[in-house]
This record gives sequence, C-alpha cells and structure tokens, in this order.
Amino acid sequence: MNSMFRNSKGVNYLFPFMLIATLYLLWGLAHGMLDVLNKHFQVAFDMTKAQSGFVQFSVYIGYFIMSLPAGAIMRRLGYKRGLLTGLLLFAFGALLFIPASFIDSPYPFFAALFILACGLCIIENGAHPCATGMGPEQFSEQRINIAAAFNGVGWIVGPLLGTALILNGTGSSFDLAKPYIIVAAIVLLVALVLFFIKLPEAEMAADEEQNAIDAGTVTGSVWGHKLFIFALIAQFFYVGAQTGVGSFFINYALEADPSMSSKTAGLLLSVGCMGMFFVGRLLSSLFMKWIRPATLLTFFGALATLCMVLVLCQLGMISFLALFLSYFFMAPMFPTIFALGVKGMGVHTKKASSLLVMMIVGGAVFPICMGWIGQNQIALGYILPLVGFVFITFFGVLHMKK
Repeated sequence: MNSMFRNSKGVNYLFPFMLIATLYLLWGLAHGMLDVLNKHFQVAFDMTKAQSGFVQFSVYIGYFIMSLPAGAIMRRLGYKRGLLTGLLLFAFGALLFIPASFIDSPYPFFAALFILACGLCIIENGAHPCATGMGPEQFSEQRINIAAAFNGVGWIVGPLLGTALILNGTGSSFDLAKPYIIVAAIVLLVALVLFFIKLPEAEMAADEEQNAIDAGTVTGSVWGHKLFIFALIAQFFYVGAQTGVGSFFINYALEADPSMSSKTAGLLLSVGCMGMFFVGRLLSSLFMKWIRPATLLTFFGALATLCMVLVLCQLGMISFLALFLSYFFMAPMFPTIFALGVKGMGVHTKKASSLLVMMIVGGAVFPICMGWIGQNQIALGYILPLVGFVFITFFGVLHMKK
C-alpha cells in the first residue's frame, strides 16, 4: 500500500491523497441529492418526468460549459488555488438555495445548481489528475478507484440527507435549502483546511514529465493518443447511464411496486443502491491487484448490460433486483475510464482531464431523453443506459488488446 503512494524519489503522497479523496466525498454528496430533488420537483412543481430531468440537466450542462475554462484555471493557478476556487464556487451555489426557496418556481433552483456545478467541475478537473498522479503510474487506476470509494460514501449520505430534510421535511419550501446549507458549511471547512495544506505540485509535475518521457508523449497533442477519443465517448455514455439509472430509480420502484412510498424508495436508493456502489468501488480497487483494469471494466460493462436487458424485460422483482445490482457493476467505470484515458499523457494530463470531465454532459442528456421515452412506462427509458454499457464494454475490449 505504501508503494502505491510513494514515487521513485521517495516522496510520500498519502496525506495529500487523503485530502483529495475528501473532495470526492463532497461532490458525491452533491450529486447524491439530485435524484431526491428530481422526484420532489415532479410533485412540488407539477412537472413531467422529462421536465424534472432539468434538475440533472442544470448540473451537467454546467460541467460541459465550465470544463475547458476549469482546465485553463488549473493550468494557470495550479492544483491548490484551482481547487480552492472550485470549493468557494461550490459553496456559493449551495447557499443560493436559500433565496431560491422563497420563490415559487424551479428556475432559481436550476440556476443555483448550475453555479454549484461550475464549482464541482473545477474541483473534478483538479482532483482526478491528482488522484491518478500521486504515486507510481502503474497504480493509477487503483488509486483513483480508492478515491472514488469516498465518492461512493457521498452518494450514500446525499440521498439520506435529501430524503430526511426534503421528502420527510416540514412541507415548507425552505426544506429544499436545508441540506444545501449543511453542504455549504462542510465545503467551506474543507476549503479552510486546504488553504493551510501544501500540495506537492512540483513533485507531481516532475512525475508527469517522467511518465511522458517513458511513454514517448513529451511532444505532440492530446489527440495523438489513438484511444483517447474512445475514452471521451465511453465517459459520455457512462455518466449519462449512471445519471439516468439513478434519476428514475424511484419512479421505476413505484411502478414496479405501487404499494411502495416515495420515502421508502428514496431510502432504498440511498442505503441500498449507493451502498452497493460504495462496495463496488472498494472491491474494484482490490480486484485490480490481480485483474487488469481494462479486463475488469469489460467484465463489469457486460454484466451491467445484462442488468439493463432484465430491467427492460419488466420481470417484476427480478428486474428490480437487476436495477439494484447494476450499481455494483457501474461503480468502477468512471475512475477506470478516466485513468485509462489520461495514462501516459504526461504534460497533456490537465488538458485531457478537462476534456474527459466535459463528457459529464452525458448526465444532462440522458435523464431528459429517458423521461421522454419512458413518460408512460419508465422501464422503456432504460434502453439508453443499455446502449451506454455496450459501448463501455467495447472500450474495455479495445484496451485489453492494447
């Protein structure tokens, strides 16, 4: 374990890595609350399923618009100041839920989510390359999957917090602001800690340069990597699929079992599905000691595809369990696709990272399309995640042959 976080010159990255892993938890918390908001907005603002998809759209379009500027911020300010900028913008967007709660309209919330997402985008542009770069390159996929496990904790706590304070709230519009006030306070505390901590940026830059020399990528461009374009497409499909699966999980559960309440479905999502997601990321980092990351990605992509086939077949409890189990197979996809995408990039790492983060826009597209396809029967909407997992499996096969 120690060698995973120590470079060839003996620099130990373990403590800064743990701080970066905390950032993964924070944006997992923010994303985890979106699925609760989606269902709540359908009732509170009398929205169709497709219209409520604008909850996710507001966030992921923010990622798309901010990705290239976020990469430029990281290149100009460095990782520490760039991450601080993202954390402050994240907190500002969360606090905007306070004035939004006094306006009887979803649009101020959409604007707040957009600003919040811009902050998250900046954070992810810095955190992902930090997680892959804090140690020997051969352990990059394991490191980012370990960090992503913290993200899984956020995905568990987020829906729990949202369900407790929004779905189980007092019924007032201010209920929507309460979890975001808590999140803003935590984010500001982490920003304060980061302000006083030194990140080993010079050491990481030296490691990136050496990796580029070893890979023969000191010159050229990010597009010179043959499989990078496939990584971009795979990341688009993954984020779209994961967001879509979660966005309509509560709807699918209620259609499968009309006796189930929204609160019960919300708890199943937060504790059961996100718990499965967390376990999947932990075990994936362990499996990578013996299984190549590309092989694991291929295998899990194929099993996630099978889960979506069963969901589409609407076989009652079997289909519901398949939807539940899909969270385990989705768990290692984002970090593994990212690590494979930036591997060997060297000096191009920050630009490649910003382009991969831009592909999070898939999360803006899928929920709206799934809501439109599945307006009368949400199971039909799950055809889109199925297509996404098929491509991810194909991407894994390409890297297995590399």
